Amino acid sequence: MACPICDAPTDAKFRPFCSKRCADVDLAKWLTGSYAIPSQDEDDVENLAEALDDAIKNDPDRLH
Repeated sequence: MACPICDAPTDAKFRPFCSKRCADVDLAKWLTGSYAIPSQDEDDVENLAEALDDAIKNDPDRLH
């Protein structure tokens, strides 16, 4: 199995990655939103809109 980040052989200690660095790169992609699971559920869209509205109301300067 190859590392999904750099295609090097995997290391059992970091599986499915080859190193801590590649595992951290993958984690960063999830945390920054580079990876996303698409949804067609209308409730997800409504929940996102509500969360954004709440964020704007609670901290309007955060968006600048």
